[in-house]
Amino acid sequence: MKVALVHDHLTQNGGAERVLEAMQAIWPEAPTFTLLYDKERLGQTFGHREIRTSFLQNIPFAQKKTRWLLPLMPSATEAYDLSEFDVIVSSSSAFSKGVIAPNHALHISYCHTPTRYLWSDTHSYVEDLHAPKFIKRLLPPILSRLRTWDQLAAQRVDHFIANSDTVARRIEKYYKRESQVITPPVNTHEFSISGRPKDYFLAGRRIASYKRFALIIDAFNKLNLPLKIFGIGPASQELQRKAGDNIEFLGRVSDDERARLFADSIAYIHPQEEDFGITPVESMAAGRPVIAYRKGGATETVIDHVTGVFFDHQEWESLADAVMHFDEKKFDSIAIRKHAQQYSLERFQKELKTDVVQKFQDFQRHHLGHLPS
Repeated sequence: MKVALVHDHLTQNGGAERVLEAMQAIWPEAPTFTLLYDKERLGQTFGHREIRTSFLQNIPFAQKKTRWLLPLMPSATEAYDLSEFDVIVSSSSAFSKGVIAPNHALHISYCHTPTRYLWSDTHSYVEDLHAPKFIKRLLPPILSRLRTWDQLAAQRVDHFIANSDTVARRIEKYYKRESQVITPPVNTHEFSISGRPKDYFLAGRRIASYKRFALIIDAFNKLNLPLKIFGIGPASQELQRKAGDNIEFLGRVSDDERARLFADSIAYIHPQEEDFGITPVESMAAGRPVIAYRKGGATETVIDHVTGVFFDHQEWESLADAVMHFDEKKFDSIAIRKHAQQYSLERFQKELKTDVVQKFQDFQRHHLGHLPS
């Protein structure tokens, strides 16, 4: 069984890239096809793997200006030559599900979400885009054409795997396809419970406007409670200007430092609607509860009043109310960590490998049954 992996683009390091790492560990000989690869940024993580890029890689500054290349991404994805492979496993939140697999090959797509800026978040994507008004006026017809391609591309997939029930419902709504759920891997073994005093709340990962960090800043400015924020992103500087002295921005931190930050926090603040949401599970792996917005993947991973609490409105007042009424003494760190361990890396790799092998065997039997005798 010769496997190829396909990933949208390797230009940032987030949850989808961690899923790809886990896939590469299952099939270490499999090359990874991707539209763009920023080796300077991600070479330490993926430099030892075989990465095959599209023709977009040859365009100057392409890794830094990916949005401007959107109209070219469908044709670049379709141009991959996958004729030598038996199984294609795509890791997709955008274009990689649209590869053209040869007739003899099985294509399984691990879907992080149907493309957000084409479906669920189109209007906010255009509104939040830092671009001149005339560019924003040109975007809707471009996105409309991409939406048509995306819907057609989804029909090429033999089997969809969703990363959460939330995403499975989106796949059914937008693509009219069924999917099974295999939740993504979390390196739960990297986290542990700490007996040290807890004296701050925690937030972090990729600091972007759609992650709703502004809501956290507004709430904690009013509450004047200690908050640490780790990570970097396009919204970092703007948020730092808004933040009071009680809020500390830590920037990029090591894996060990991140684990310590979780273990020593009062609770992790999760204000956004995520497809799955790896970071809340990391907090729980460290035995720390989560204060989460009651929507999206967090509703599947956080157990109300057992591993965390929810707030119902994506407004600073709702979050502030949840923080004010939060009592960490009501939570059992050992029980929280035990709950998180069901999302381990080993569990993901076992489930995914078993599923792919089984589906390939079924695919072979089906095709062999139709071969002339």
